[in-house]
Amino acid sequence: MDRRMKSLRARLLRDGTRTKSGGHASSSRRSSPIAVREPHRSDLPAQAPAPDGESLVARTLKSGFAFLRFPAPLEAAFLAEYRATFRRWVRISLIVACGTTTGFAVIDHWVLSGEQTTGSDVVRFGLQMPCVLLMLLATSERFYKRWYHLGIQIAAPLFGIGSVLLAVQSVPEHTPLVSSRMLLVCFFFYFMLGLSFYAALRSNLIMAAAFGAAGLLGGIQAEVATYQLFVLFCANIIGAAGAYALEHANRVAFLERSRLADVAMQDGLTGLLNRAAFEDQIRRVWDHAVRERAPLAVVMIDIDHFKPFNDRYGHQAGDKCLRDVANAVRRTAHRRPLDFVARYGGEELVAVLFGCDRAHAQDVARAICEAVSGLRIPHIASTTQAYVTVSVGVATADPGSGLDGSHDRTLRLADNALYTAKEQGRDRHVVAGLSDNVDSRREVLRDVG
Repeated sequence: MDRRMKSLRARLLRDGTRTKSGGHASSSRRSSPIAVREPHRSDLPAQAPAPDGESLVARTLKSGFAFLRFPAPLEAAFLAEYRATFRRWVRISLIVACGTTTGFAVIDHWVLSGEQTTGSDVVRFGLQMPCVLLMLLATSERFYKRWYHLGIQIAAPLFGIGSVLLAVQSVPEHTPLVSSRMLLVCFFFYFMLGLSFYAALRSNLIMAAAFGAAGLLGGIQAEVATYQLFVLFCANIIGAAGAYALEHANRVAFLERSRLADVAMQDGLTGLLNRAAFEDQIRRVWDHAVRERAPLAVVMIDIDHFKPFNDRYGHQAGDKCLRDVANAVRRTAHRRPLDFVARYGGEELVAVLFGCDRAHAQDVARAICEAVSGLRIPHIASTTQAYVTVSVGVATADPGSGLDGSHDRTLRLADNALYTAKEQGRDRHVVAGLSDNVDSRREVLRDVG
């Protein structure tokens, strides 16, 4: 799969109980997961669709975004990609701005009188050029993500105000010549600096307001100010329309790429992550757990007597049953950004819970059993209950300790626990883990169903 799609999809996040009791059931039903640091967005797993079957990307495409704003997780992912893509272009544009600012200084010394050029040089090299050079420095890899997009929203209006000051300092016969530069500044803001539509519009409105204030205060002849303001207004209408259309198109393209990533990473029947996406995501989440020294739980879910269900009710009913169970598991298990659910194969599902200790994992497993039983999907071919039930195996690990091997080992423990749950009569959950004597590395199974 294309790496860019994987990386993009990995930034996107956040969409939207009956067991047979046994002798070793835990009394804790409200255990909280261990607190961990908020994950960086590049660590977030791909997001499964909401219970209605539509992903956040699909819903955003359908509902539209007339105000050029996505829901929070998509907006963050879009801005990160958009800004990274435009960094080189912005850097070139600022180098061009240095050249044009210097070029106008040369032309002013040639065309305008000496008294005018003195004041112009103060504005140009005391205000405008420092803004350009500081923003050029901010486009370096070291500062770009943190400082450029904050700084440019301050530097751009200051540069525009500097253009107004140049017009105010010019003699009346030269004012139309000098103020015409504001048209170049206007379009530069809209298309060359990597500003969002609203940030570019705001910068241009500040420049236009400063020019209007200069006209009202007598710094520019009223008729010249009126004419130039109308020209600037027309330029803003054209520039804003173009910038809006361009950003809208970029956002649509981002959503289309994200939707392709959805299709590539989702199981076609349930809408959960598919097996390949699961393998990719569990490696990413395991690595994050190692860095954060956070616990992690793997929950394996198997629909009890699913083959007899298909034989009795037909494959279409079996598909609907699998979708309903998948939605119930997703609603129950997927509560936090790094939690995710996948179809592991056939009627087997798997959930990975980040920052989840044994007590919380047990609560989730119990809730999954209750949620699926609560669907009350008829199953007269079952020898366990008269409705569809699930067996659940849970394994917890502490990747950061370096003692729990790999995610493959935790998956095997969860699978063994699932097998034990089925052996003990199904419609229950079993938690697998390690004995307290870590050095012995002796695996034990505990029936908590």
